[in-house]
Amino acid sequence: MPDVHRIAADMDSDAAANRAPREHGVVRWLGDPGTTAQWRAPGAVAAALLLAVLLLTALLTGCGSSSGSGQSITLYNGQHEQTTDSLVAGFEKASGIKVNVRSDDEDTLVDEIVTEGSNSPADVVYTENSPALEYLQGKGLLAPVDRSTLARTPSKYSSPQGDWLGVSARVSVLIYNPSLIGASQLPSTATELAEPRYNGKLAFAAGETDFQPIVTSYTRTYGQAAALKWLEGIKENAGSHVYPDNETIADEVNRGAVAFGVVNQYYWYRMRAELGAENVHSKIAYFAPRDPGYVVDVSGAGVLKSSRHKAAAQKFLAFLVSRQGQEIIAHSISFEYPIAAGVSTAAPETPFDQLQPNPITIPELGDGSTAIALLRKAGLL
Repeated sequence: MPDVHRIAADMDSDAAANRAPREHGVVRWLGDPGTTAQWRAPGAVAAALLLAVLLLTALLTGCGSSSGSGQSITLYNGQHEQTTDSLVAGFEKASGIKVNVRSDDEDTLVDEIVTEGSNSPADVVYTENSPALEYLQGKGLLAPVDRSTLARTPSKYSSPQGDWLGVSARVSVLIYNPSLIGASQLPSTATELAEPRYNGKLAFAAGETDFQPIVTSYTRTYGQAAALKWLEGIKENAGSHVYPDNETIADEVNRGAVAFGVVNQYYWYRMRAELGAENVHSKIAYFAPRDPGYVVDVSGAGVLKSSRHKAAAQKFLAFLVSRQGQEIIAHSISFEYPIAAGVSTAAPETPFDQLQPNPITIPELGDGSTAIALLRKAGLL
């Protein structure tokens, strides 16, 4: 908010320089304790009136303004830029608050936030997956989300402690090339991914944060020893088809370089939108209902405890799960599922409420540390 006292002092000194000395009282700050009704010279009256206008303007458009004019926040974005760009544009138009976006892999941004600590320039962090946010929450680096904002989406998709907010969701699927493998030949369970019959046919991205929740889900179902043996088996089957990311898997399967792979569903829909249906030679299939490989990944956002613009940052989170924000997700080329009640994806994909994933919870998915340790032990990281 503007320093009204300093403005008034500057105005008064300017007025004094352009008028004759006064014989009556000195103009005092508006609202000072003990101020009495005193005669003011014409220049002082003008200055006082202008001060009143400035004060009213400051109250209407300053730090408490609903328009957010002149405010800005810094967003550390680990989400896909297609999703974030649409949401930021909508928020800036609706609020008047400028969003400075810094995009990178979510694990890179999380590491930076931990390193920066209380000196982090970030106000909001937005990630693809919940473990990144759970990790920051465990470090005590996130501020509580406003309760009214948390209430806009199902509680099971947000932090149980209320320190971050679920925004959208995706689900793990198999992407396959029918010219290389038939639908009936695909594995129906995650366990089958390690079977020798799929040697040389499987692709996956071990370093993708999207894959870690599947490892966590499998570990919680069968234990760490079984999960390690499973990872070693799929590593053997993948051979040279261990790729850096899901986009590469989708491309390699689509062009026939490998028979099938594990990705989140939106990579296939996005590829089809970008290439055109006539250029897509792959399809997607789901794991068996409630199988450990059938995992819903939640994308979410949180306000940094160190943020110097918490009110504006909380407005951004509220926008993400508002009707407008969720409709942006529903109609964007991100092909993610909006999760607020009453909003459904506009894409021709399996409706969110018809999915049958493994019922693993956000707390059970945790911060991903167990999955990372197992991936390293298997020589995949």
